[in-house]
Amino acid sequence: MDQHKVSSASAIGGGETFRSVAERHRADVARTRERNRQRRLAWILVFSTAFLAYFLKRLIEGDPLQFGLPSLGADAVLWLFPIAMIFIIGVGVLGPLVINGRSPHIRFSPEEIGIRFADVRGIDILLEEVTRTLQIFLTYKTFRDDLGGNPRRGILFEGKPGTGKTHMAKAMAAEAGVPFLFVSAPAFHSMFFGMTSFRIRSFFKSLRKAARKEGGAIGFIEEMDAVGSARGGMDGFSEQRVSRFGSPSSGGGMVNEFLVQLQSFDTPPFWQRVKNLFIDGANKLLPEGRRFHKKIVPYSNVLIIGATNRADSLDPALMRPGRFDRTLNFDLPSKAGRRELVDYFLERRAHSADMDREDIREELSAMTLGYTPAMLEHILDEALVWAIREDRRELSWRDVQRARLSEEIGIAQPVAYTANERVLIATHEAGHAVAAFMCTAGERKLEVLSIIKRRQALGLLAHSDAEERFTRTQSELEARLKIMLAGMACEEIFFGESGTGPSSDLMAATEVVAQMVGSYGMGESLVSYEAIHEGPYSNTNIVARVLSNEKAKKEVDDVLRRQKDQVVYLLQQNRDLVEALRDALLEHEELMGDEINACVEQALERRNARLG
Repeated sequence: MDQHKVSSASAIGGGETFRSVAERHRADVARTRERNRQRRLAWILVFSTAFLAYFLKRLIEGDPLQFGLPSLGADAVLWLFPIAMIFIIGVGVLGPLVINGRSPHIRFSPEEIGIRFADVRGIDILLEEVTRTLQIFLTYKTFRDDLGGNPRRGILFEGKPGTGKTHMAKAMAAEAGVPFLFVSAPAFHSMFFGMTSFRIRSFFKSLRKAARKEGGAIGFIEEMDAVGSARGGMDGFSEQRVSRFGSPSSGGGMVNEFLVQLQSFDTPPFWQRVKNLFIDGANKLLPEGRRFHKKIVPYSNVLIIGATNRADSLDPALMRPGRFDRTLNFDLPSKAGRRELVDYFLERRAHSADMDREDIREELSAMTLGYTPAMLEHILDEALVWAIREDRRELSWRDVQRARLSEEIGIAQPVAYTANERVLIATHEAGHAVAAFMCTAGERKLEVLSIIKRRQALGLLAHSDAEERFTRTQSELEARLKIMLAGMACEEIFFGESGTGPSSDLMAATEVVAQMVGSYGMGESLVSYEAIHEGPYSNTNIVARVLSNEKAKKEVDDVLRRQKDQVVYLLQQNRDLVEALRDALLEHEELMGDEINACVEQALERRNARLG
């Protein structure tokens, strides 16, 4: 391998950042764009020179050009009217077909996209892989001619909504400096028979044309499963649809067309096809050794990015090498990723000084486990709305907490409880909080304690892990059961009986114990009910499978009763803590994290002073 090839290989695979590669090596995309620019200037010069020579010739001959409207003559109406009618009829008949056959994409130039790799946060591993793909895309000639490789033609972004798939695709197009053709896959569908496939062909034709002019083009197809769902079986049968005019529209045929276009990027441009026609005609008259040679079809530097939330439903033929070569899974961001997103979003929003505290930002990133980047940004936008309601122009930590509570649980709906109901609900929620405080030994954070109605919840305790966790031990699950059953236990301790309030707590507790017994191997048997694939309960959840077995159902009931007895004893020993939180709730209706902890700690100090 010569020195040029070695330097090219190090540029593509040497672990350099995208910026350093772009600065040190002139991208093949840029060279192609510059060559096309010079070619256009040359054509302009040729035509301008020809027109200038013609004008000079007329001037020298004394016959200058005269401008004005042409004279149509007296009988113009006789031939203009039929032409106008033919034109109107042609537009009426062919117009809808032409419009429906156009590609439904929207083209963006790099200057129109205000997103760069610096704006992609919280997914560094994916960003690194995307950067490598983009480096190969920009140096495609080197990769093909010098290194002998085949550049990636397509990559699939798979993940939940709001995880940054479209955001990443836009950043790729902006960094590459090439046209970005965005299309939503459902837009390919047409009510006219055959037009769906025609639109797909038109989209890829536009991509190839843009790539030839600009050195490369990126096509982004949103909701990829709408055009790439698996064929065959019941899925294939369900794809047979009938259009408005009664013509069958085959989803399988649409997938076939899409597969063909993904494999057929390198089609000759129009003028090369015309030239080939003349060459073919001439070669028919020439002997074998004197025939003209055709040019090799130029490589179309096109990168297709598909985005979907249902990668498992795509046709396997799409996922083979040469079509979608790589699948990138956009997962939920980790705590470190969420912290990076919090810093990025807050930089762009007016916020109070308390939001700059390290502990506050760490707590926000910790309590948003399971949030997508879009959800996290939305919470901060809603926090700004809460601030504006109070005539403030910057969000605070309390605004963030209220916004998160409203989004996760619902908007507060103050109702007029009766005096007995108010005390009952406050006691119920105080029991949950005391159990969480005493059973988890600081492993869970108490975030919100409220007796304000939200959706179906008359009151609530919001709590989360102090540290991000992905697994649970049996003792941790039993502690959560105690928290769930503490509301019912408190009602029985303070009122002698429980009401309808604990119904949702019992449902959640039953689900946890059913998973412990039937899935986690934490019961008397190690048999997993998840292994059941046949029978009357094969299509139901694990709870139905476990509760359908009398022995397992009794075991679930025994665990629930045992945990309830333990939490009853715990709350009886800490009755003063329940009363302190109950009274604070009756006074304030809603307590935040620090307020909950302060109330419990003050009650403990009073107890210690009384006993001491």
